[in-house]
Amino acid sequence: MDKIRIKGGHPISGTIAISGAKNAALPLMAASLLAQGKTVLNLIPHLADIDSMILLFKDLGVDVERLNDQRLVIDCGHIRSYKADYDLVRKMRASILVLGPLVARFGQACVSLPGGCAIGARPVDLHIKGLQALGANIEIKDGYIYATTPKRLIGTKVALPLVSVGATENIMMAACLAEGTTVIENAAREPEIVDLACFLQKMGAEISGAGTSTLTIKGVPSLKPCQYQVMTDRIEAGTYMIAALITGGTLTLTNAPAQTLEALMTTLRQAGADISIHQHNLTIKPSKTLTGVDVMTEPYPGFPTDLQAQFMALMTVANGASMITETIFENRFMHVPELARMGANITIHGSSALVRGVNKLSGAPVMATDLRASVSLVLAGLVAKGETIVNRIYHLDRGYENLVEKLNRCGAVIDRIKN
Repeated sequence: MDKIRIKGGHPISGTIAISGAKNAALPLMAASLLAQGKTVLNLIPHLADIDSMILLFKDLGVDVERLNDQRLVIDCGHIRSYKADYDLVRKMRASILVLGPLVARFGQACVSLPGGCAIGARPVDLHIKGLQALGANIEIKDGYIYATTPKRLIGTKVALPLVSVGATENIMMAACLAEGTTVIENAAREPEIVDLACFLQKMGAEISGAGTSTLTIKGVPSLKPCQYQVMTDRIEAGTYMIAALITGGTLTLTNAPAQTLEALMTTLRQAGADISIHQHNLTIKPSKTLTGVDVMTEPYPGFPTDLQAQFMALMTVANGASMITETIFENRFMHVPELARMGANITIHGSSALVRGVNKLSGAPVMATDLRASVSLVLAGLVAKGETIVNRIYHLDRGYENLVEKLNRCGAVIDRIKN
């Protein structure tokens, strides 16, 4: 199993181009199932999760081809199967997103209960209840979700008891081909939801309210394939912003989705960052003093849970103390023991972690437990004294395109050890 080796103490300075967003690309791929013919998606990153979805699509009978490195051509005109098998779904939670499109277009779907990062229960009951409200008959048997409908789904009001990005996406996609109007209340407001809505509208869907807590979808008989460019990755951009700040470097991010990073930028400015935005580029510079700041994760537009681990790594070397509270996932502090191995002073109190800044971290062998925890250990390694070895980096491959190469070009001493 490959590892990453880091020799810390080198500022991260230079320019990094932000890749297409994994969390937007996967729903767009799922949505392409709603139309017969060839959909072209641009700026699709090279990631393990994208490869997993491609394998799943090919198993369904979808023709998928990569062109010009970042272009994906998806032909859903010859689907021969409506079953997403366990061996494919277990690798990636986003596989559940094929459930709504399949049952909406073909009247049937069989999808394994999903896997993914071990950061909490993340049940799929909201997906199921939403599709049932639209008229789907659903049975869970032998680890699979079986969904059928004799005719078209029927538009209705769906009030989500909890904000759920995945459930919002699944219900929204299915509702596009339902008969009548669907209203999703307490819908997720994430930028990836807006990107999906824009894509569906280009396919011919009638959607309003994207980016607000109330989504209205007027069903249409069919959708057409189209060409679309996925949004750039706000979580990748936020991660590199923290990389610059933790190492004391100056970094410019090109094609950074700054408008989606307001909560992070506010927090980093409070910690001492100097951030400027010019057109589609964002530049971050450190101040002389890095100060501890309290933060609580929340659904968008609050502070993203997907940046909590990275921010915690930053706070381990800040002056003073900070309290980091996780409200989205119950198991998202698994990076804490690994940061402690590097000398971090962190105490967990239920869903909060008290981080007392230390003068320096020390390189050590550490083990990644999930995607965002993995990159937090890389960030800690960049500033630590000595050598850090990050094990189980297959998590990183799921969500960060060319991480080692991008950091190397900006002054990091980091390499991938092949096993």
